[in-house]
Amino acid sequence: MLHFAILSFIMASSFSFLQQAAQAIDALNEFVGRLVSWLTLAMVLTTFIIVVLRYLFDLSWVPLQESIIYMHSLVFMLGAAYTLKHDGHVRVDIVYQRCTRVVKAWIDFFGTLLLLLPVAGFILWSSWEYVVDSWAITEGSRNSGGLPLVYLLKSCLILMSGLLVLQGISLLISKLNVIITAGAKHG
Repeated sequence: MLHFAILSFIMASSFSFLQQAAQAIDALNEFVGRLVSWLTLAMVLTTFIIVVLRYLFDLSWVPLQESIIYMHSLVFMLGAAYTLKHDGHVRVDIVYQRCTRVVKAWIDFFGTLLLLLPVAGFILWSSWEYVVDSWAITEGSRNSGGLPLVYLLKSCLILMSGLLVLQGISLLISKLNVIITAGAKHG
């Protein structure tokens, strides 16, 4: 009986640490997501400026046009983990919506473990050399006068994967908490 109490204490202490880690990951992705969300406003304003320059002054500025692509990429790549945190990714809800909270936690747990983490890990692994090569030559735009920052943009592949892996770990911890809490109430 004493062994069980000690084991329960150790597990509770460890799980408390994991929950704190999950909260830190959530805070990081919340910050990054809110930060890049401002880029949507910047894209609208930049597009407006591009249109005004083109149609009123017959001017075209390549770096300004390319900045739209960069901002768009940043919103999607760096906002992916934020979207995951807020359960905003596409899901087939035919079965999921009718499940109990615990069954949903199991589905999310295994979906994260068997789909999200391997895919994010693969993106991280497969993009590494691609990004390193881009940094090695400080890759820039192919357009004359374009932005010389392609290597930085490609680095977002690694950031996206890393943030998704971290958010996946946070999701595993939170879903495990739901499963354990439900088991403790019924067990």
